[in-house]
Amino acid sequence: MITDIILAFLFGGAVCAAVQIFIDKTMLTPARILVTLVTIGVLLYAVGLYEPLYEIFGCGISVPLVGFGASIARGVREAIDQVGAFGILTGGLTATSAGITLALLLGLAFSIIGHGKRRNIPKKRGIRPHSM
Repeated sequence: MITDIILAFLFGGAVCAAVQIFIDKTMLTPARILVTLVTIGVLLYAVGLYEPLYEIFGCGISVPLVGFGASIARGVREAIDQVGAFGILTGGLTATSAGITLALLLGLAFSIIGHGKRRNIPKKRGIRPHSM
């Protein structure tokens, strides 16, 4: 068990460190890097590498967004097996719906609790707001 924890920590930490280096050293936005992680998860699942890596690294590979991408790919594959081509559209959302719902609800709860303040965004010269 200790070995599993250490492997998960090392792999997950390596992923996070690599992402931080990309954020600091490249012009890529964090959003693009996160989408890349999800895409890597989909590709790893598609070529059959995600499951063996999960057996070795556990949460170290499943918690970073790589695991979310693999969950989407797994859901699409299962839905295609069950309902055919229509599963391409429904499988990913069905497989990840609990996580997506939780993220939306927590985001709403924290926005209510946090009482976010409005920022005064200066108007750009020469640009008029749309009138109704």
